[in-house]
Amino acid sequence: MFNFTKLKIAARIINIVDNNGHGRSTFLMSTLSHSHVIQIAKSVIPPLHHGMHKGQAGRVAVLGGCQEYTGAPYFAAITALKVGADLSHVFCTSSAATVIKSYSPELIVHPVLDSLTAVTEISQWLPRFHSLVVGPGLGRDEQLLEIVSEVIQKAKEQQLPIVIDADGLFLVTQNPDIIRGYTNAVLTPNVAEFDRLYERVLGTKQDPSEPIAMAKELSKQLGHVTVVQKGSHDIITNGDKVLVCSEEGSPRRCGGQGDLLSGALGTFLFWSKQAVDSNNKSCGIDQCGYTLCAAYASCSLTRLCNKMAFRENGRSTTTTDMIAQISKAFITLYEKN
Repeated sequence: MFNFTKLKIAARIINIVDNNGHGRSTFLMSTLSHSHVIQIAKSVIPPLHHGMHKGQAGRVAVLGGCQEYTGAPYFAAITALKVGADLSHVFCTSSAATVIKSYSPELIVHPVLDSLTAVTEISQWLPRFHSLVVGPGLGRDEQLLEIVSEVIQKAKEQQLPIVIDADGLFLVTQNPDIIRGYTNAVLTPNVAEFDRLYERVLGTKQDPSEPIAMAKELSKQLGHVTVVQKGSHDIITNGDKVLVCSEEGSPRRCGGQGDLLSGALGTFLFWSKQAVDSNNKSCGIDQCGYTLCAAYASCSLTRLCNKMAFRENGRSTTTTDMIAQISKAFITLYEKN
């Protein structure tokens, strides 16, 4: 098993050099520290001022939510708002809509995912959004997966940043070409999801003793799509560069944490891409790339929320407790000097 403590750092940009293309890998680390990456993330967050109008800080859409799974899309969408997006939409099945609406009046819920005109209706909204989160509470109904596949294609045509998690990853595992080569996408697999996706794409099982090399290789084979391999340490790579997020969390692993990460990532992806699009070179985002910056910022925030919630609730910690800590965690990471 790979010993992360040997890194002796919270995070680094890592270039991985394989010895003659085979065997164990050599890791060459740059000088980008955890605090440096956090500083880059701070610089892409839009400052609040009285001249802003609704929507400027982010309009995020979540694609997911079915009869069985209504909590996940709520967790992702409400997190996007609490991190700082102005508007958060959920596109779900008709059977899930009323339930999701009842969780929060702040969310805009569209009960269209299982309609005959779903692709057309959702596609009409895409130009209004800054990012798309695919998968929370989606389920594995074949008809829904086909609809989502078509929506992803429409989003790609508009160069919309896309986060893919949960059953969205099941869809990608079934057909990796859906996302292959689309570098505005971020995949967020847990250990089991990563194993299945790696085996599907590379045709072999991964080597658990080389997690960084495996994550990097998967990203490369997918055409440099950013991969966030969630675990005791989050490995974030675009196939060329790697960030390892070791922000302290807690031993508690409650259902829904990944949805919190996906929602946060939806917001941070827009902020980071906005910095790139505005040619804001002073922020330093070119040192790691906008998808890696957004992913690292979101992983750090999720882990700190988990730590803060566990401090208060211990073994009883749930994702709802973590969401309640977003404000404090965000201030601690991104608004304190």
